[in-house]
Amino acid sequence: MDLQIITELSKLYGGEEYVLPGGGNTSCKDENFLYIKPSGISLADMRPELFVKLDRSIVRQSFGLESIADTDTREQRFAALLTYSALAPAGARPSIESLFHELLPYKFVVHTHPTLVNAMTCAREGAAACAKLFPDAVWLGYHSAGFSLALEFRKAVEARSKAPQVAFLGNHGVFVAADTAEEIKALYEDIMSKLSGFIAAKGIALEEEIPPCDMDTVFEYAPTLRGLLGKAATVTAGGAFKVPEGGLTPHHVLFSGTYAMVSDAPDAAAIEAYKAANSGLLPQVIEIPGKAVFGVGIDKKTADRALKFAVNGFEIVRLSAAFGGPRFFNDEERIYLEKMCPIPPGPGKALRGKVAVVTGGAQGFGLGIARYLAAQGADVVIADMNVEGAKAAAATLGPTCSGMAVNVSDEESVAALTREIVKVYGGADILVANAGVVRAGSVKSFEMKDWKFVTDVNYIGYFLCCKHFAALMARQNAASGLWTDIVQVNSKSGLVGSKNNGAYAGSKFGSIGLTQSFALELVADHVKVNSICPGNFFDGPLWSDPVKGLFVQYLNSGKVPGAQSTADVKKHYESLIPMHRGCTPEDVAKAICYVVEQQYETGQAVPVTGGQVMLS
Repeated sequence: MDLQIITELSKLYGGEEYVLPGGGNTSCKDENFLYIKPSGISLADMRPELFVKLDRSIVRQSFGLESIADTDTREQRFAALLTYSALAPAGARPSIESLFHELLPYKFVVHTHPTLVNAMTCAREGAAACAKLFPDAVWLGYHSAGFSLALEFRKAVEARSKAPQVAFLGNHGVFVAADTAEEIKALYEDIMSKLSGFIAAKGIALEEEIPPCDMDTVFEYAPTLRGLLGKAATVTAGGAFKVPEGGLTPHHVLFSGTYAMVSDAPDAAAIEAYKAANSGLLPQVIEIPGKAVFGVGIDKKTADRALKFAVNGFEIVRLSAAFGGPRFFNDEERIYLEKMCPIPPGPGKALRGKVAVVTGGAQGFGLGIARYLAAQGADVVIADMNVEGAKAAAATLGPTCSGMAVNVSDEESVAALTREIVKVYGGADILVANAGVVRAGSVKSFEMKDWKFVTDVNYIGYFLCCKHFAALMARQNAASGLWTDIVQVNSKSGLVGSKNNGAYAGSKFGSIGLTQSFALELVADHVKVNSICPGNFFDGPLWSDPVKGLFVQYLNSGKVPGAQSTADVKKHYESLIPMHRGCTPEDVAKAICYVVEQQYETGQAVPVTGGQVMLS
């Protein structure tokens, strides 16, 4: 029951009003055990079975070892915690703040970092304000050595006749403890009410709208910055605001850096100057004053996180004026925290750090390709005329994937798509030009409007996508020296003629000519251009739709002699393929990954037909 209650409290205080990604922890305890949220899991995602079970007697015994406090390092702290977490779920490690939870002798403890709280805890006169507003609470000034701080915390708790229920940590949020969920909620409501009232009384608005970024500036600088910052850098644009001038909390330092790079015209020289002044570290936040702020990361998740902490830092600095202005970390504290900065993980999955755009990806073949690329680690943009379908499809791929609107046959729409991608991701590494349509019929009776429709999407649409994405990629590649890819999803009908399907086959034959021509031109910009030519996708709606699908049409028209069912028709067409099955999105996606990985291949039309069509 208690685990269920603390789970509900974790979710309640797991929103961004109270914690940003990576922050906060919760616990409950009984006579013998402390159950605490493990590191690496957000409060909002907690479940009862995820809490780490610690033997309280061993926690207190380990806490009493002065040698641990005297030789405090992050590694030793984790080692000590893991020593008394033998009952933890496999791979889980308890929060490094477990000792604080043990020292508060109440059933439930909730530690968070609300912006309103940090406006006080990160302020020069925060301690004085705390004494006035919360006389029963404990205040501890910031101390980078965790076990030494815990020793001070123990002394402060034991000095009270009644153990405190609220403890504020300088530059590090608040601990709230109680024996019931109702008390926890009441205490938090009191804290937030008093702080908001105090700030408002100083004439400071509790909320302030951040001006939007200047999109011309974003489009000018983001692709180049993405190239300059490394082979796996995502640059996410936010509004135009002033970033903090130093570190405010450990999480701000870890996830957005102690200092932002501030430059009116950021370039390679500015990045090198920043590295020289910051122990070789790359910036996690870049500000172009009055124009835009960028979050930087190995992928969109880390870039978004950096930007969120930058925005949060701006809010804390603004609100801290009610408490005498911000108190930034000093050099000693900064150096200690920067040593704790997590080492950026390697690429891991094959496409981690890559931004892949799939046109026509809201359903069918394109969605299958998008799923495969996302599974390989890419941040995927599904671009489709059906923007609601694109957004819904992207949501199934993960939080760093996006759905965006595009009509590939409309140049303004394609240009708008590239600008939106630059705003959200900084650029693109892979364009999968998958959007395509088919209209079949005899050349003797084919309608001109249908011919134009097929040509506009399949041929002109491919040209427009290449035009705008190649220009974007060229700027990015000029800065990075790396290669990017345009991959068109063509068809076996682009390699051999297709009876009663001239518009489609013609558009696909012509598109291979575009692929070869663009490949010759764009190789100078480090952009590879290739086509993938799939066989028939029998499981897609074109063939399998129970009303309009080709299997139904061919059965009803008697095109397959002797066929009694759609299954017979399908079996006939599978028999024409040496591998006796249709093509799948995964087959095509693997070919896409091949041409992306293959650095010595451009201008090719790669058949993926099960042997039905071969190059000669």
